[in-house]
Amino acid sequence: MTVPGPAPTRGRGAVVLVEGESDRVALLTLARARGLGYDLPVVAMGGITNLGRHLAATPDDVRPVVLHDAGESAYVARTVARSGREVSLHVCDADLEDELIRALGVPAALEVVEAAGDLGAWRTLRRQPFHRGRDDAPVLRRFLGTTSGRKARYAALLVAALDPAAAPRPLTEALDGLLR
Repeated sequence: MTVPGPAPTRGRGAVVLVEGESDRVALLTLARARGLGYDLPVVAMGGITNLGRHLAATPDDVRPVVLHDAGESAYVARTVARSGREVSLHVCDADLEDELIRALGVPAALEVVEAAGDLGAWRTLRRQPFHRGRDDAPVLRRFLGTTSGRKARYAALLVAALDPAAAPRPLTEALDGLLR
């Protein structure tokens, strides 16, 4: 497994530290939809447990912005406190996928799945005994995480399907925090 390197060392400004590649892809796709391009300092840390290392590697004149899942809030708070850094925190209610599905709506998200050619795989998962009778939203979240690379692929597709003005609050705030 390759562990991503430390945050970029660009002088002055900010860097967004995100848990994984899907978060990075989602932010960069949203940035492009907002006319900001792709060349922004957004770093996938390879998991939230690498936050301390990335905060330590971020130069003092670079403001860290962190996007993370609600379930990681206690860990993030402890790590940020230990770092002694002022950090702008932005929290996804459950996770990125939950935020994107809620922002787009399940019917529109399933249209994205169909357009991507994965409707057959979706239907197969939906027929599994555990998922029968469950609401589509949690099953769709599970679907996005069942195949390697699917989260990042769908992060781009789901964000691209959104009106940029309807993007989830944690993503827009993290991106705005980068641009301040």
